[in-house]
Amino acid sequence: MTENTASTENSGTNESTGTAELERLTAAATAAAPIWRTSDAATRAGWLRALADALDAHADELVEIADRETRLGQVRLRGEVGRTTGQLRLFATVVEEGSYLELTVDDADPSATPPRPELRRLLVGIGPVAVFSASNFPFAFSVCGGDTASALAAGNPVIVKAHSGHPDLSRRTAEVAIAALRDAGAPAGSLALVTGRAAGNALVQHPAIQAAGFTGSLSGGRALFDLAAGRPDPIPFYGELGSVNPVVLTPAAVTARGDALATGLVGSFTLGVGQFCTKPGVVFVPAGAGFEDAVGAAVAGAAGGPLLTERITEAFPSGIRSLLDDASVEVLASGAETADGARPVVLTTDAAAVAARTDVLLEEVFGPVTLLVRYSSEDELHAALRAVPGSLTATLHSEAGDEVAGTLELLQARAGRVLFAGWPTGVAVTWSQQHGGPWPATTSLHTSVGATAIRRFLRPVAFQDAPATLLPAPLRDESLARLPHRRNGILVTP
Repeated sequence: MTENTASTENSGTNESTGTAELERLTAAATAAAPIWRTSDAATRAGWLRALADALDAHADELVEIADRETRLGQVRLRGEVGRTTGQLRLFATVVEEGSYLELTVDDADPSATPPRPELRRLLVGIGPVAVFSASNFPFAFSVCGGDTASALAAGNPVIVKAHSGHPDLSRRTAEVAIAALRDAGAPAGSLALVTGRAAGNALVQHPAIQAAGFTGSLSGGRALFDLAAGRPDPIPFYGELGSVNPVVLTPAAVTARGDALATGLVGSFTLGVGQFCTKPGVVFVPAGAGFEDAVGAAVAGAAGGPLLTERITEAFPSGIRSLLDDASVEVLASGAETADGARPVVLTTDAAAVAARTDVLLEEVFGPVTLLVRYSSEDELHAALRAVPGSLTATLHSEAGDEVAGTLELLQARAGRVLFAGWPTGVAVTWSQQHGGPWPATTSLHTSVGATAIRRFLRPVAFQDAPATLLPAPLRDESLARLPHRRNGILVTP
């Protein structure tokens, strides 16, 4: 196995990468790290664009493999390839623009009390990063997804742990990516792939790895988080673990556009067969407003479909049964029968039950199910909202004139992104995006989507009274003349 092929030891299987191979890959990543960290903006951006171009060039082949392994459909998967290559190109522009470096200079001031030395500060890549692929986004949160793109953009090699739900796609994507980086002039060891749970556990504990990114289950993510924290040298673990994504509908909103809201909700919670991390899983609705009837009518024709993995398929009905074991929960309506997959389900309960039994009623169920929670007063709604765990998103549908300040404050405290129109499924990859939230949505407050995802894989270094020739290139005056920075407290934008 050479440096320029995807290393899985057992291509097309889920058997674990061995210890010797893992040592070889981490050694190669360690050797590549200084080259990535000190690469200039044009070079690093070129590597990212070369990777995006290669994935686009192999899209037909990769989508065919992905559809075979995930059954997500070619339309969805082609769109996901576009999102994946788009975010790689976004990070190329982030690298070129330069503000992510947070360049900061304080000039020496001998007259200060005490006298002040010259200080120059920037952010630098932390070193090799482990990335754990997700099942529900085989491109955008996988081998070359957002975690990998942001870690590379920060100047770090990446070792990806393939997801068992799409091993052939992971292997082939890694082969394409490694070849593209090699041909663009990136060092050997820039990107590698390992397979198997044992290799993943060993990877996050390996002393060469300086941070890890993960998207997956609460139990799996918590186990890896604990391994990362339990190392002799603990490392940051950026996990996206679970989210019920609360939605609040005011009585005025239901009166004004109840049917449209019902249709939108059904479209959102069934999108991707309910396997989006931003699925609206719990929806607070005014009692007696007729919204439940509208949702029941809208979901009747909604189709389900096959779920991603056998494990998810088995967990879906048991998750619904767990909710129905609570005396307050009833089935409102179900979607159309499907021969080979999950059928959409809408459940109902009340706000008092949610406030009393949060651990049962607000457990995330992965798949096409949502829970409508009836509330009869603002006090009842707020008591239930205080029990909602941290989420990636929160949505408020209200009308002009609604007094919603208290509700908004509770939603904002529980989510990283607050929506006032539309539905939370679908995440724009932009400079301002926030895809993270309080535990258990994520293990940190950083985003895993958008330009500022790069911040997870950087660390600050300050240089005091350094000779200009020994400063990192971005901190030298000739570079500062063309890069955004702060000097003596004043923001400078050349």
